[in-house]
Amino acid sequence: MTQTTVPQVGHLIAGEMSAASDVRDVFDPGRLDEVVARVAVGTADDVDRAVRAAHAAFPAWRDTAPTERVRLLMAAADVIAGSGEELAPQLVREHGGVLWEAQTDFGLGTGVLQHTASLAEEFLRPLQFDDEQSFISVERVPRGVAAAIVPWNMPVVLTVMKLAPALATGNTLVLKPSPFAPAALTLLLQRVAAVLPTGVLNVVHGEGDVGAALTSHPLVRKVGFTGGISTAQKVVQSSSSTIKNLTLELGGNDPAVVLDDADLDATLDRMVKGVYTRTGQICFAVKRIYVPRAQYDRFADAFCERVDQYAVGHGLDPESSFGPLNNEAQYKKVLDLLDRTRNSSAKLVQLGRKVDPAGWDNGYYVLPHVARDVEHTAPVSCEEQFGPVVPLIAYDDEQQVLGWANDSDYGLGSSVWTSDPERGLAFARKIEAGSTFINTHSFESLDPRMPFGGIKQSGIGREFGDAGLSEYVEEHSIRRLK
Repeated sequence: MTQTTVPQVGHLIAGEMSAASDVRDVFDPGRLDEVVARVAVGTADDVDRAVRAAHAAFPAWRDTAPTERVRLLMAAADVIAGSGEELAPQLVREHGGVLWEAQTDFGLGTGVLQHTASLAEEFLRPLQFDDEQSFISVERVPRGVAAAIVPWNMPVVLTVMKLAPALATGNTLVLKPSPFAPAALTLLLQRVAAVLPTGVLNVVHGEGDVGAALTSHPLVRKVGFTGGISTAQKVVQSSSSTIKNLTLELGGNDPAVVLDDADLDATLDRMVKGVYTRTGQICFAVKRIYVPRAQYDRFADAFCERVDQYAVGHGLDPESSFGPLNNEAQYKKVLDLLDRTRNSSAKLVQLGRKVDPAGWDNGYYVLPHVARDVEHTAPVSCEEQFGPVVPLIAYDDEQQVLGWANDSDYGLGSSVWTSDPERGLAFARKIEAGSTFINTHSFESLDPRMPFGGIKQSGIGREFGDAGLSEYVEEHSIRRLK
């Protein structure tokens, strides 16, 4: 499992991978003594060079015919599809997921880029009116240089969800990866940039100061961000001096509501993977589960029985169901939440097994946990866990559980589980969220035809489809009197 070659990853500016005077080591979250990449640490000067490269490339890219832009983006999708086998293991060593999760990231990124590109020509066609009085053309034009800041949990598809609409509509892009998973993504984007005109796609590495330099840069006209609320607040503040357009996809505390007519086995078969995939580190993962009180014990017993089959270990070990948490801060946060839950009135059940007990303390490993007999107001229910723990909460009637499902500062995803499609649809319409799924709540629930994003403190704006494309254009109205 030891990696023999450690990639050296610089900034990608104007088509060149540039070295940096300062670099940082990236460690495997499942083998904390292994360096898996050495990555440049950026400065405000690096950000300025990248933004100016994108700004210089913008006029020609803006004026490139949509048909040609689509052709190039389809070629870029082929690059992503062809890179997964080689780069997915590197990604595993950075973000801690298991191999199939990393491969899925490349697959989703390919699909989203292809779908978004396929919409661009029709989306960009002007809306025109021609009558006796005047001619009107309403045209969608790119904003200019777009900035993207992406997290570590699913970096490929989360990058493409910004890259695809930005480039398809004629913007150029500067991207800052997460310091916790920068190398595989940058090596991929280097390949993508090679099929695009120079300067259209650029990458700068760094911490919060680099992000602030990027979001406050006067030549950046659009910011797309996926991450936590506290960082999003800083993005809003730093971008406010130049009044930039923002798309913010933030955290979630997604409720899964089991109605009293749900098929228990079918529900559990689909629901459990929506909790523990990526070790629970997915923004729209199931975060709290509401079950009718009369069915609670039977559901909880069956849920725990399934979770107990999981094995936790390194992502490249084929025995592993899921891997470690990604970083020390998240590890400590989850352990603190588990301690608080353990010391409450809830019953915290530890499940699963360790793949490699001897190496357990050399990674950010946490076994799956289920919190039973949880009050709706408990921290494990109200806080986004972003780890392998989920609360099971009993409810008495639909009005009560609807109120509880909506009682959150978050509003990203949600799900309803029922054997009656019409009942599920009626209940789903009352949930306050950007997306509500019926009888599903995992990767397979997403469809690029559905706008994705949150309400309340889960974000601003939408990604996917025409809604996502709209985030990267201005509407330019032209009228000529006759």
